[in-house]
Amino acid sequence: MTTVSASDARQTLPAQLDRVERGEEVAITRHGRVVAVLVRPDVLRARRASDVWDQADRVGSRLEAALAESLTTAAIGPGRAEVLVEAARDARRRG
Repeated sequence: MTTVSASDARQTLPAQLDRVERGEEVAITRHGRVVAVLVRPDVLRARRASDVWDQADRVGSRLEAALAESLTTAAIGPGRAEVLVEAARDARRRG
């Protein structure tokens, strides 16, 4: 990855865009710290898609683990459920 300062990037933007178009990535620094990276849009889309698939895999693993666990007791009993349903109905009627 090529690294250029922000002031150099500003002065040589067309050249930096040519590099990116050829497939390079250009890191832009300010005071020695990378603050931006120029990449082609297709590369950015692919990276985002990869992250989304990774997140979906994690969610899938959690769902599988949850399905494998046995439910021993209900989180709330039938009586408490009725109280909550009635409270929701009352709130809805009151508007």
